[in-house]
Amino acid sequence: MSDALSPQPTTPGPAPAQASPAAGARIIAITSGKGGVGKTFVSANLAAALTRRGHRVLVLDADLGLANLDVVLNLHPKITLHDVFTGKATLEQAVIKAPGGFSVLLAGSGMVEYSRLTPEVRNQFLNVIQALTPQYDVVLLDTGAGISDVVLFSISLASEVLIVATPEPTSLTDAYAAIKVLAMQQKRQHVRMVINQAARPGDGRAITSQLQQVLDRFVSTQSGRPVRLIHMGDIPADASVRDAVMRRQLLLVHTPGCPAALAISQLANKIETALLTPST
Repeated sequence: MSDALSPQPTTPGPAPAQASPAAGARIIAITSGKGGVGKTFVSANLAAALTRRGHRVLVLDADLGLANLDVVLNLHPKITLHDVFTGKATLEQAVIKAPGGFSVLLAGSGMVEYSRLTPEVRNQFLNVIQALTPQYDVVLLDTGAGISDVVLFSISLASEVLIVATPEPTSLTDAYAAIKVLAMQQKRQHVRMVINQAARPGDGRAITSQLQQVLDRFVSTQSGRPVRLIHMGDIPADASVRDAVMRRQLLLVHTPGCPAALAISQLANKIETALLTPST
């Protein structure tokens, strides 16, 4: 992989300045360069794993155009973020409990009018985040894939970014493009990575190292130093994942002892240690 061979994304307008939500939850954006890599699967099961560790967790479906968190969790909400935005319901009415014990705020699919970042959408979204963060320890933003202005704005609200990728070349190329935009537009100094559907132990660390080498060569942050990738773990290819997804169940509930479920628990442990444990 080289910068010359990597697709150069059409750079959207300047990324919105990073907002400052109210004090409270640690906000983590879970994103990906391309769709279909298991981002929402990771968001939901990571939320369940963190909840089991005693944290108050909310997953906010920030994929305003193609939301599918409700499908993964087998939920049929009567009230969604769309209703909050249009004034038909309150935020308290829209937040519901999911299997696994965490809270969710679902977007509702097909919200075409929210697929563009208008000033109104931006203000509404920011108001929602500011109202919710004091109530939780962790807010996971399950963003859309890619580098649209809506995705970038969602990520800008988070103090940490976790990129989900698979070992496939298309996923890694798009992950690189996303990281490059985050480094250059949002001035991110570091990005965390998890490799889903890893074939062998150690694959994810090797992939992350390869991506780091490309970033070191072609991408620098405002400080002049390359953006740093932090490998948070691998989720192995596991037949239990497909079965749980088809049954619309959390993997940690469906097959808690399978290799992929254990890997997600390890990811939760790393996030807890790195981001949620007060430093002494």
